[in-house]
Amino acid sequence: MQQNNGLDKNQLISFALFSLILIGAMFYFQNKQAKEQALLDAQNKAKTTQTAVQNATKPALVTNLNDSVKTTSIQQVQLKNKELSLGISTLGGQITTVQLNEYKAYNKNTDKNDKELLIFDKNNSSYGFQFKDKTGKTFNTKDLVFTPIQNGNTVTMQANANGAIIQFIYTLLDKYTVDFNVKTQGLSRLVSDSKADFVWDYNVREMEKGRAQEQTHTEFNYSFDDYKSFDYDGRTTMDEPDETLNWLAVKQQFFSAVIEPQHGFKNSKGSQEMIEEGEFLKKFNFNGQVDLAGNELNQDFKWYFMPLDLPLLKSYNKNFDELLPLGWSFIGSLNRWFFIPMYNLISSWGLAAGWVIFLMTIIVKIILSPVMFKQHKLSAMMKVIRPEIDEVNAKFKDADPMKKQQETMAIYRKAGVNQMAGCLPALLQIPIFYALFRFFPNMIDLRGKSFWFAKDLTAYDDVIKLPFNIPFLGEHLSIFAIACTVVILIYTVMTSGNIQQPQQEGMPNMKVLMYIFPITFLFFLNTSASGLSWYYFVSNAINILIILVIKYWILDEEKIHAQIQANKQKEPKKEGKFQKRMREMMEKAQEQQKLQQQQQTDKKK
Repeated sequence: MQQNNGLDKNQLISFALFSLILIGAMFYFQNKQAKEQALLDAQNKAKTTQTAVQNATKPALVTNLNDSVKTTSIQQVQLKNKELSLGISTLGGQITTVQLNEYKAYNKNTDKNDKELLIFDKNNSSYGFQFKDKTGKTFNTKDLVFTPIQNGNTVTMQANANGAIIQFIYTLLDKYTVDFNVKTQGLSRLVSDSKADFVWDYNVREMEKGRAQEQTHTEFNYSFDDYKSFDYDGRTTMDEPDETLNWLAVKQQFFSAVIEPQHGFKNSKGSQEMIEEGEFLKKFNFNGQVDLAGNELNQDFKWYFMPLDLPLLKSYNKNFDELLPLGWSFIGSLNRWFFIPMYNLISSWGLAAGWVIFLMTIIVKIILSPVMFKQHKLSAMMKVIRPEIDEVNAKFKDADPMKKQQETMAIYRKAGVNQMAGCLPALLQIPIFYALFRFFPNMIDLRGKSFWFAKDLTAYDDVIKLPFNIPFLGEHLSIFAIACTVVILIYTVMTSGNIQQPQQEGMPNMKVLMYIFPITFLFFLNTSASGLSWYYFVSNAINILIILVIKYWILDEEKIHAQIQANKQKEPKKEGKFQKRMREMMEKAQEQQKLQQQQQTDKKK
């Protein structure tokens, strides 16, 4: 066999042609790949140029209308002025951090207000606009990634949703205000509905000492009827299908987050759920509809992150002052036009908050002194005539109860004692008590103000800490609450001499009830504002002092006894209209009682 040691001519030609084709193909595909890479680099460069902030924190998946998924960077844009510090995220184009720079939150570790006061932070708030596309699917701006462009204290967030441009323009203004302008272009090609839903999920963070008290003051508030009407909802749900809300607020004890749409929220619904423990108090959800114009959303909104300071709230002229729960009708007016101005006036003298409350108590006592003096004098006189009352009770021990009551009233008339004279001061104190119950836990000027052992007059003092929990008292004892309970108990003992024992079987012993009341008051005051306990301690201490002055320097007991004995010898004093009416009512009740007894006797026969 002949061995082939080389290539013939045809093989050489074939090899040469094959080599040329191979080399040509390599140059062709290499050039094509280079062009594609250059095009891809240009596209990536264009995308990079559109991004204003380069500090990437984490990748996120974003689903567009066509369900395509892309990975991008989530960033934070910062806005700040004297009052607020904001963080705005490119994910959803929403405000995710709100700090009130001039206020501090309560710190359990130090028992002071020395922690940053953050209304929004750590994803406790999420909001966005929800649209329905022509296929019936819904999409939310919370799921879009926006591109930020910042200019001073204005930032424009822009996102592309399958050809539709969505812009959120935020401008940080004075007076705790953030302008939130929403613009869309091309949205009409995607959506089929003439409305969008504004959806807000918000977990409210604990900021004050006294969780139960702060939870009570954390609720939905909203205005409607062109800012003329106001309502609130502290329950589990809110439903306003007929009203257009001018603004919606989630308020706390001293601070509030408010969203105000230019054309209002319609068909508003909300829910709230109590959180038993942890850093959050309540979980809120709100859904309100906004109208689209030509299937485009071009509307101005405003966010307010503000302290509940009455002059500030009134300055907006948008009914925001209703956010401050000062009480309804006369109660609220009493706080707005009397207690708050009086506190502001006295505190302007440079006194400590506790001494301001002390002087407020003195002023209230002076104003009420004419009627209060009559009440205390009546109490002292009824204690003086107690022997005569006991004499009547002994004399008519086995008599008809109505007869005994009539004789008792006769003693009062002869002594010149009008039992109803003590009712007016008691009625006057009811609205005052309720007004102060609203005033002390909601007066932001008292927030964080200490006095003696109370570190915050809007919260309880807990110097005495208990190693266990007592139902309705908690794990502490308030010194101010104990002191107030003691003086109320002393005052009760001093004035209980005029309380009659029950004259009929089954009737409650009023003395026992009067002694129980101060004890139950301790349970109420122990978790209330220490400023309220301090006020009522001073008030009742003054009451005790007045009783002692009346008893030892004003009333002459021997003279009163002599007057009663002299009145016994005189003709019966003419009854007044009220006394006559009371006697007739008692006689009528007595006749009805006798008739019932007779009917029962007849039935037995």
